[in-house]
Amino acid sequence: MTLQELINNSRKIVFFGGAGVSTESGIPDFRSQDGLYNQKYAYPPEEILSADFFSRHTAAFYEFYRDKMLPLWAQPNAAHKKLAELEEKGKLLAVVTQNIDGLHQKAGSKKVYELHGTVHKNTCLKCGRKFSAEYIANSEGVPKCPCGGTIKPDVVLYGEPLDDATVRGAISAISGADLLIVAGTSLTVWPAAGFVQYFRGEHLVLVNRDKTPLDDACELVIRENVGEVFQKLEA
Repeated sequence: MTLQELINNSRKIVFFGGAGVSTESGIPDFRSQDGLYNQKYAYPPEEILSADFFSRHTAAFYEFYRDKMLPLWAQPNAAHKKLAELEEKGKLLAVVTQNIDGLHQKAGSKKVYELHGTVHKNTCLKCGRKFSAEYIANSEGVPKCPCGGTIKPDVVLYGEPLDDATVRGAISAISGADLLIVAGTSLTVWPAAGFVQYFRGEHLVLVNRDKTPLDDACELVIRENVGEVFQKLEA
Protein backbone atom coordinates (compact mmCIF):
# COMPACT_ATOMS: atom_id res chain seq x y z
CA MET A 1 0.00 0.00 0.00
CA THR A 2 1.04 3.60 -0.54
CA LEU A 3 1.08 6.14 2.30
CA GLN A 4 -1.95 7.82 0.75
CA GLU A 5 -3.89 4.54 0.77
CA LEU A 6 -2.92 3.83 4.36
CA ILE A 7 -4.08 7.28 5.43
CA ASN A 8 -7.33 6.90 3.50
CA ASN A 9 -8.05 3.59 5.24
CA SER A 10 -7.10 4.71 8.76
CA ARG A 11 -9.13 6.54 11.38
CA LYS A 12 -6.66 6.66 14.27
CA ILE A 13 -3.42 8.07 12.92
CA VAL A 14 -0.56 9.20 15.15
CA PHE A 15 2.49 11.04 13.85
CA PHE A 16 5.83 10.67 15.66
CA GLY A 17 8.38 13.19 14.42
CA GLY A 18 11.91 14.40 14.96
CA ALA A 19 14.20 17.18 13.77
CA GLY A 20 13.86 16.16 10.12
CA VAL A 21 10.27 17.42 10.16
CA SER A 22 11.45 21.01 10.64
CA THR A 23 14.56 21.10 8.44
CA GLU A 24 12.45 22.17 5.46
CA SER A 25 11.36 25.16 7.55
CA GLY A 26 15.02 26.19 7.74
CA ILE A 27 15.74 24.77 11.20
CA PRO A 28 18.94 22.65 11.25
CA ASP A 29 18.78 19.15 12.71
CA PHE A 30 21.36 17.76 15.08
CA ARG A 31 23.08 14.70 13.67
CA SER A 32 23.22 15.12 9.89
CA GLN A 33 26.33 16.35 8.10
CA ASP A 34 25.21 19.97 8.44
CA GLY A 35 23.58 19.49 11.84
CA LEU A 36 24.39 21.30 15.06
CA TYR A 37 26.49 18.46 16.41
CA ASN A 38 28.88 18.76 13.45
CA GLN A 39 29.46 22.49 13.88
CA LYS A 40 32.26 23.97 15.96
CA TYR A 41 31.67 25.81 19.21
CA ALA A 42 33.74 26.46 22.32
CA TYR A 43 31.86 23.54 23.90
CA PRO A 44 30.11 20.60 22.19
CA PRO A 45 26.37 21.33 21.72
CA GLU A 46 25.51 18.18 23.70
CA GLU A 47 27.35 19.68 26.68
CA ILE A 48 25.88 23.16 26.25
CA LEU A 49 22.33 21.73 26.14
CA SER A 50 22.71 19.93 29.47
CA ALA A 51 21.20 20.82 32.82
CA ASP A 52 24.65 20.83 34.40
CA PHE A 53 26.01 23.31 31.84
CA PHE A 54 22.97 25.56 32.28
CA SER A 55 23.63 25.67 36.02
CA ARG A 56 27.39 26.26 35.76
CA HIS A 57 27.66 28.41 32.62
CA THR A 58 24.27 30.09 32.26
CA ALA A 59 25.54 33.03 30.19
CA ALA A 60 27.34 30.74 27.72
CA PHE A 61 24.22 28.56 27.51
CA TYR A 62 22.09 31.55 26.53
CA GLU A 63 24.62 32.78 23.97
CA PHE A 64 24.28 29.43 22.13
CA TYR A 65 20.55 29.12 22.83
CA ARG A 66 19.65 32.50 21.32
CA ASP A 67 21.90 31.87 18.33
CA LYS A 68 20.80 28.33 17.47
CA MET A 69 17.65 27.31 19.35
CA LEU A 70 15.29 30.27 18.85
CA PRO A 71 14.35 30.32 15.14
CA LEU A 72 11.26 32.43 15.76
CA TRP A 73 11.21 33.39 12.07
CA ALA A 74 10.52 29.78 10.98
CA GLN A 75 7.18 28.94 9.37
CA PRO A 76 5.35 25.59 9.17
CA ASN A 77 6.10 23.53 6.08
CA ALA A 78 3.90 21.14 4.10
CA ALA A 79 4.22 18.38 6.71
CA HIS A 80 3.07 20.57 9.60
CA LYS A 81 0.15 21.91 7.56
CA LYS A 82 -1.02 18.52 6.29
CA LEU A 83 -0.97 17.04 9.78
CA ALA A 84 -3.13 19.92 11.03
CA GLU A 85 -5.59 19.20 8.21
CA LEU A 86 -5.72 15.51 9.10
CA GLU A 87 -6.45 16.36 12.73
CA GLU A 88 -9.19 18.81 11.75
CA LYS A 89 -10.84 16.08 9.65
CA GLY A 90 -10.79 13.71 12.61
CA LYS A 91 -8.27 11.25 11.18
CA LEU A 92 -5.20 12.21 13.24
CA LEU A 93 -5.31 11.49 16.96
CA ALA A 94 -2.14 13.32 17.93
CA VAL A 95 1.32 14.50 17.03
CA VAL A 96 4.17 13.28 19.23
CA THR A 97 7.27 15.36 18.58
CA GLN A 98 10.85 15.57 19.73
CA ASN A 99 11.01 19.15 18.41
CA ILE A 100 10.80 22.25 20.58
CA ASP A 101 10.02 24.82 17.87
CA GLY A 102 6.21 24.93 18.20
CA LEU A 103 5.66 24.73 14.43
CA HIS A 104 2.96 22.05 14.73
CA GLN A 105 0.84 24.39 16.84
CA LYS A 106 1.65 27.30 14.53
CA ALA A 107 0.23 25.24 11.66
CA GLY A 108 -2.98 24.61 13.61
CA SER A 109 -2.43 21.27 15.35
CA LYS A 110 -4.18 21.06 18.72
CA LYS A 111 -3.16 17.70 20.21
CA VAL A 112 0.64 17.88 20.33
CA TYR A 113 2.83 16.04 22.82
CA GLU A 114 6.18 17.84 22.98
CA LEU A 115 8.49 15.26 24.53
CA HIS A 116 11.38 17.67 24.87
CA GLY A 117 9.37 20.74 25.84
CA THR A 118 9.09 24.01 23.96
CA VAL A 119 11.01 27.25 23.45
CA HIS A 120 7.71 29.13 23.70
CA LYS A 121 7.41 28.67 27.45
CA ASN A 122 10.02 29.91 29.90
CA THR A 123 9.84 29.89 33.67
CA CYS A 124 11.43 31.96 36.43
CA LEU A 125 13.25 29.52 38.69
CA LYS A 126 12.50 31.73 41.71
CA CYS A 127 8.81 32.69 41.46
CA GLY A 128 7.47 30.55 38.62
CA ARG A 129 6.37 33.43 36.38
CA LYS A 130 6.10 32.53 32.69
CA PHE A 131 7.77 34.33 29.79
CA SER A 132 7.53 34.12 26.01
CA ALA A 133 10.23 33.07 23.57
CA GLU A 134 10.28 36.65 22.29
CA TYR A 135 11.13 37.87 25.79
CA ILE A 136 14.14 35.55 25.86
CA ALA A 137 15.22 36.49 22.33
CA ASN A 138 15.09 40.21 23.09
CA SER A 139 16.87 40.01 26.43
CA GLU A 140 20.63 40.24 26.91
CA GLY A 141 22.94 38.01 28.89
CA VAL A 142 21.10 35.81 31.37
CA PRO A 143 17.38 36.72 31.21
CA LYS A 144 15.99 37.75 34.57
CA CYS A 145 12.51 37.97 36.00
CA PRO A 146 11.43 41.25 37.64
CA CYS A 147 11.69 39.34 40.93
CA GLY A 148 15.40 38.83 40.26
CA GLY A 149 15.20 35.12 39.49
CA THR A 150 16.89 33.46 36.53
CA ILE A 151 14.58 32.40 33.69
CA LYS A 152 14.95 28.90 32.24
CA PRO A 153 13.43 27.64 28.99
CA ASP A 154 10.81 24.90 29.40
CA VAL A 155 12.90 22.53 27.28
CA VAL A 156 14.18 19.18 28.49
CA LEU A 157 17.94 19.47 28.74
CA TYR A 158 20.30 16.50 28.84
CA GLY A 159 20.23 15.11 32.35
CA GLU A 160 16.60 16.10 32.95
CA PRO A 161 13.59 13.74 32.93
CA LEU A 162 10.72 14.00 30.47
CA ASP A 163 7.47 15.45 31.77
CA ASP A 164 5.29 12.67 33.22
CA ALA A 165 1.97 13.94 31.85
CA THR A 166 3.42 14.39 28.37
CA VAL A 167 4.87 10.89 28.45
CA ARG A 168 1.56 9.36 29.53
CA GLY A 169 -0.35 11.22 26.83
CA ALA A 170 2.12 10.24 24.10
CA ILE A 171 2.10 6.58 25.09
CA SER A 172 -1.70 6.52 25.23
CA ALA A 173 -1.96 8.06 21.77
CA ILE A 174 0.62 5.75 20.19
CA SER A 175 -0.86 2.62 21.77
CA GLY A 176 -4.32 3.54 20.46
CA ALA A 177 -3.29 4.24 16.86
CA ASP A 178 -4.10 2.05 13.86
CA LEU A 179 -1.46 3.85 11.74
CA LEU A 180 1.78 5.23 13.17
CA ILE A 181 3.85 7.45 10.90
CA VAL A 182 7.42 7.91 12.17
CA ALA A 183 9.21 10.70 10.34
CA GLY A 184 12.36 12.79 10.37
CA THR A 185 14.07 11.02 13.23
CA SER A 186 17.15 8.83 13.53
CA LEU A 187 15.51 6.99 16.45
CA THR A 188 18.78 7.15 18.39
CA VAL A 189 17.76 9.60 21.13
CA TRP A 190 16.44 7.87 24.23
CA PRO A 191 14.05 7.68 25.89
CA ALA A 192 12.08 9.26 23.02
CA ALA A 193 13.12 6.56 20.53
CA GLY A 194 11.59 3.91 22.76
CA PHE A 195 8.06 5.29 22.42
CA VAL A 196 7.52 3.42 19.15
CA GLN A 197 7.50 0.14 21.06
CA TYR A 198 4.08 1.05 22.47
CA PHE A 199 2.46 0.88 19.04
CA ARG A 200 -0.02 -2.01 18.82
CA GLY A 201 -1.72 -1.10 15.56
CA GLU A 202 -1.54 -2.67 12.12
CA HIS A 203 0.37 -0.19 9.97
CA LEU A 204 3.82 1.26 10.75
CA VAL A 205 5.37 3.72 8.28
CA LEU A 206 8.79 5.38 8.31
CA VAL A 207 9.66 8.54 6.39
CA ASN A 208 13.35 9.40 6.75
CA ARG A 209 16.26 10.14 4.44
CA ASP A 210 18.63 7.81 6.30
CA LYS A 211 18.40 4.26 7.58
CA THR A 212 17.09 3.76 11.13
CA PRO A 213 16.90 0.82 13.56
CA LEU A 214 13.15 0.61 12.82
CA ASP A 215 13.38 0.04 9.06
CA ASP A 216 12.95 -3.74 9.08
CA ALA A 217 9.84 -3.56 11.27
CA CYS A 218 7.97 -1.14 8.99
CA GLU A 219 5.33 -1.94 6.42
CA LEU A 220 6.46 1.02 4.34
CA VAL A 221 9.77 2.93 4.30
CA ILE A 222 10.03 6.18 2.33
CA ARG A 223 13.49 7.67 1.78
CA GLU A 224 12.50 11.25 1.06
CA ASN A 225 12.27 14.59 2.84
CA VAL A 226 9.24 14.68 5.12
CA GLY A 227 7.75 17.89 3.74
CA GLU A 228 8.03 16.69 0.15
CA VAL A 229 6.21 13.46 1.02
CA PHE A 230 3.35 15.24 2.80
CA GLN A 231 3.01 17.87 0.11
CA LYS A 232 1.90 15.13 -2.28
CA LEU A 233 -0.79 13.83 0.07
CA GLU A 234 -4.48 14.56 0.09
CA ALA A 235 -5.94 14.95 3.57
